[in-house]
Amino acid sequence: METKKTIWTLDPSHSEITFKVKHMMISNVRGEFKSFSALIEGEDFEKAKISASIEAASVFTNSEDRDNHLKSADFFDAENYAALTFEGISLKKVDDDEYKLAGLLTIKGVSKEVTFDVEFGGINKDPWGNYKAGFSIEGKINRKDWGLNWNAALETGGVLVSDDVKISAEVQFVKQEA
Repeated sequence: METKKTIWTLDPSHSEITFKVKHMMISNVRGEFKSFSALIEGEDFEKAKISASIEAASVFTNSEDRDNHLKSADFFDAENYAALTFEGISLKKVDDDEYKLAGLLTIKGVSKEVTFDVEFGGINKDPWGNYKAGFSIEGKINRKDWGLNWNAALETGGVLVSDDVKISAEVQFVKQEA
């Protein structure tokens, strides 16, 4: 008798990936990725294989000029590197609903280990009988670790764009049996 494998697929209509970067050292500019996918393979989240892929060209910051600059070789180089990817290494429970997710984040062909804070929202059954799991993810990376080095000096001192990028995701998954 063959055992069924549990797969959780991302529900894109109930998920978002956003980021914030300090601009001119005085305020935050917010952006998001409009197209991404993710998969959790396994029933036990702590032992499951976790992966995600983000379409680089789907970056949106509410400014066409800035979006085009982010897609260029100065940043994501979307023409040559279509996706940013994440491959989970471990998910460790910190307390009741809090976890640390470690994994390899690849941007522009450069892979670096990162760790994100994860809050598990729980599992619930929707009105159509589908089981859904929700997670909130927070973290911070230094964009220069992936060769995203473009910047401009300000006349008053400092730089136009911070090196630190705050990443936030609200993701919901639908349980599948394979």
